[in-house]
Amino acid sequence: MTMKEQPFWQQKGDLFYRLGLFYRQEFGGPVRKICVDAGLPCPNVSPNGQGGCIFCNTVSFSQIRRNSLQKDVLQPIPRQVSEQIRHGKRHSPQTKYLVYFQPSTNTNAPVERLRRLYEEAISHPDVVGLIIGTRPDAVPDTVLDLLSDLAEKTWLMLEIGLQSVHNDTLRWLNRGHDYQTFLAAAERISLRNIRFGVHLILGLPGEDQAERIETAVRIAGLPIHSVKLHHLYICENTKIAEYYRSGCVELPSFADYCRYVVDFLERQPPMRVIDRIVSDTSDETLIAPDWMKNRAISKNRVIDAVTAEFRRRDSYQGKLFQREKE
Repeated sequence: MTMKEQPFWQQKGDLFYRLGLFYRQEFGGPVRKICVDAGLPCPNVSPNGQGGCIFCNTVSFSQIRRNSLQKDVLQPIPRQVSEQIRHGKRHSPQTKYLVYFQPSTNTNAPVERLRRLYEEAISHPDVVGLIIGTRPDAVPDTVLDLLSDLAEKTWLMLEIGLQSVHNDTLRWLNRGHDYQTFLAAAERISLRNIRFGVHLILGLPGEDQAERIETAVRIAGLPIHSVKLHHLYICENTKIAEYYRSGCVELPSFADYCRYVVDFLERQPPMRVIDRIVSDTSDETLIAPDWMKNRAISKNRVIDAVTAEFRRRDSYQGKLFQREKE
């Protein structure tokens, strides 16, 4: 591939299309996410659900949810937004903000309540967009119509938790939906031209190399804007913690996980944004893996190891995309 044929991020010396670079291009200046908690329930945990995903402890990955529990009160969305922006302005006055509705299922409410929550979030003058986390079984047409309207007023991203494209794995995870549900949701979202991304866990128990490659190839062929990759971690107060302590769950090594990331990214379209390549969780609730116990060090260590693996293969994001497509 000649320099002229390379994606712009590769010409800058990167080996995959990082989210920070996308933000700088999209917004023309510094932008960062701030997380808010709307207190909405997950349909997989609610009385009509199936007990929740075996790996999920919302407190483990959501600082805003931990803060809410510590204060024993959920602050209104405008206050959550204004307090975080006020704090951020002390360090970076020029920064603009994306409000990320992160914990639980943020489309699981009546449309008029969602409209009020979303519009409150974007009413702050320093907010330039919304990111909304949800599930593929919680995006009815009425909600998608609302999101389509909002996308005409502000920058908007819908993040869909999928975790795996394999139905046996989804059943084991107790996700409460199958892959076909995700595909149907993706089609309805795409018809409305709503930008959306997908969350995946790499290295899930029971999935072999062929299935991991199949995951990468299937995701590569879908109209997805971005991908957020996670490693499987075990935290307190989850069903998977019981499995792990009984010896029923084995986690990939650090080196194996980094190889899985490169296997996946090699097969993604060159212009697909890579939101992240490793999970983020609270050290206080984390049981395993040990290599993630110090988050700040471990996240950089993963990036360095993935970069080294790309260089060892003389590879980069998308190198195998066209070849396998043909």
